[in-house]
Amino acid sequence: MSEIESNTGLRVKGRLMSASEIERTLVRLAHEIVEKSNGSEDLALVGIKRRGIPLAERLGKLISAIEKRPVDTGVLDIQLYRDDLSTADARPVVAPGAIGFDIDGRDVVLCDDVLYTGRTIRAALDALFDHGRPRRVQLAVLIDRGHRELPIEATYIGKRVPTSSREIIEVKFREVDGDEQVLLAERVD
Repeated sequence: MSEIESNTGLRVKGRLMSASEIERTLVRLAHEIVEKSNGSEDLALVGIKRRGIPLAERLGKLISAIEKRPVDTGVLDIQLYRDDLSTADARPVVAPGAIGFDIDGRDVVLCDDVLYTGRTIRAALDALFDHGRPRRVQLAVLIDRGHRELPIEATYIGKRVPTSSREIIEVKFREVDGDEQVLLAERVD
C-alpha cells in the first residue's frame, strides 16, 4: 500500500496537470477573463477559501500584467454558509470588510479549484451577497468534474475532467500544499 493510500484512504490513479500545465491554463483563463470583461476596469477576483485563494491571486497578477493596472483580489470564507453542515445557529454575521474591498457595482469573478456538485458555489454566492451587490458574478474554476446537484455552471474552466463518484480530484498549489499538480485519485475500501 502506498503512503497516500495508508494516510488518506485514496489511491492516486494519475496526474491530470503538472505545474507547467497549471501555469499555462491560468494564462489562458486570465486572457479569457480580460476578453469577456472588456478589460479590467470594474473587475474583482474573489477566491473561495482555501484553494480558490491562490487561484484568484495568480489570475489577478496575470490580469494586472496584461492590463497594466492592478486588479482587486479578495478572500471569501464560506464555512458557515454550507448547506451540507448541520448547524442550529442563525445565519452568521459577516464583517463588511472581510473580502478586502467594496463589491457593489463590480464585475466579480469567484474562483475555486474544483467545481463538483455546485454546493460550494451556492454557499459562496450567499456569502458574497452578504457583502454587497455586484453588477455581475462569474465563476472561474481550474477543474470542472461534472456531477452537478445544483444548476451552476462555470464561465471560465481550466479543464473538464469527467469522473466517477468514487474518484477525487486533488488540486495542489504550492502556496497551500508546498506542491504543484492536479491528481486523480480513487477511494479505496
